[in-house]
Amino acid sequence: MAARNRIAKRKAMTKGARVGRIMVNLLLGVIVLIFVIAISFLLLQISGKNSLYSMADNGKMITTLSDITVSLGGSAEMEEGEDWQEGDFRFEGIHYRYNEDILTFLFMGIDKMTEVKVAEEGIDGGQSDANFLLVLNPRSKEISVIGIPRDTMTEVDAYDSNGIYWGAMTAQLAVQHAYGDGAEISCERSVQAVSNLFYGLPIHGYCAINMGAIPLINDAVGGIDLQALETLDFGDYRITEGDQLHLEGMNAYYYLHNRDINKEKSAVGRLERQKQYLMAYAGKAMEAIKKDVTFPVSLYGTLSKYMVTNIGVDEVGYLATQILSYSFGSDGMHMLEGEVTKGEKYEEFMVDEDALYRLILDIFYEKIE
Repeated sequence: MAARNRIAKRKAMTKGARVGRIMVNLLLGVIVLIFVIAISFLLLQISGKNSLYSMADNGKMITTLSDITVSLGGSAEMEEGEDWQEGDFRFEGIHYRYNEDILTFLFMGIDKMTEVKVAEEGIDGGQSDANFLLVLNPRSKEISVIGIPRDTMTEVDAYDSNGIYWGAMTAQLAVQHAYGDGAEISCERSVQAVSNLFYGLPIHGYCAINMGAIPLINDAVGGIDLQALETLDFGDYRITEGDQLHLEGMNAYYYLHNRDINKEKSAVGRLERQKQYLMAYAGKAMEAIKKDVTFPVSLYGTLSKYMVTNIGVDEVGYLATQILSYSFGSDGMHMLEGEVTKGEKYEEFMVDEDALYRLILDIFYEKIE
């Protein structure tokens, strides 16, 4: 009996030691897994950051702005004892320097309801009815958004239906996306057109989303509440200026997309609605990210079939962790200033070049004391 007790006790101790080793190994495994995830996430952020900053060159803009400043009576020459770097200039007595830490992204809403389908290079890429620059300033932790009217007259590269280059011409910005494949080629040409409009502005990434994705984007944050800016009457969709709206599903699309093309300056009115919606959506999206930092990555996956972008998942991961510390208010929302005129067929938005120059100084440059 005593021998049996000793054997049973030894087995129990052996079993206990085995369970203990298993628990220790499990604990070590969990620690290693957490460590690997943490390192992977950190590497993802570093990779995303480095990738983003490598996508654009600021050389053209710095040179162009310096030349424009001199033509406006400013100076690009250093005064004695001054902290001066290449590309700096002085305008109206203020010393300016380009903020090299800024990240700028072009977002476009394309007038197609379907999922993205690559077309043969030509004139079938779809027009960009909405164009916004998203600007992140890591130094001030501020977000700025610049709305660019679709009818902004600027230099675009024209092609025929066979993709043969015709040459540069002055036309509405929206048509530049149409001169391409509706995917990467169209986006790259649009990026170049916007960059040229802003004197060579470096653009670090683009995202073009077919309008059919608006219900998905909207409903991902539980819908958007706002007050109607104007009266709209399009068959089944009718709202009156001043109405309190809760936008869900296709109603969000109608509010952001519909306009009366026979009404003067209807594109400008629609841009104001888009601006209003962006402000409301930004607040809901920030709340969603605070609750779940993976929300942008999840949304990225949801939109993938409707979206063309050169911003990868690693870059989205980096931006998601950074943007939580940023602020975005109504003073960060800007619209290009200019005048709408009636062209031979369509409306034309002529940019106020002086206002554009000062907007660039305000957002992309820093004042050096």
